[in-house]
Amino acid sequence: MKIAFKMKLKPGFKAEYKKRHDEIWPELSALLKENGISDYSIFLDEETNTLFAVQQQNGSSSQDLGSTRILQKWWAYMADIMETNADNSPKTFPLEMVFHLD
Repeated sequence: MKIAFKMKLKPGFKAEYKKRHDEIWPELSALLKENGISDYSIFLDEETNTLFAVQQQNGSSSQDLGSTRILQKWWAYMADIMETNADNSPKTFPLEMVFHLD
């Protein structure tokens, strides 16, 4: 199943967000892959600082792994540059697919 959601980046943090994801922790990548998450892309709308994420799932959503130590650590690491909930998880908003073309 393919899902999409949006998140919000704080103004002025595009380069830092990209840098942190370019250097994604190997243990975080492994966690995602082990839980069936693949083909994961995040796009930025610079006009609104909205991040659009799309991922293929064969199991859990990346947001469903919040009880894991590594994801909690990643969320804390990212909390200074994104809009977050009280537990540092990014505020996410599901998006409905209205068109798809293979």
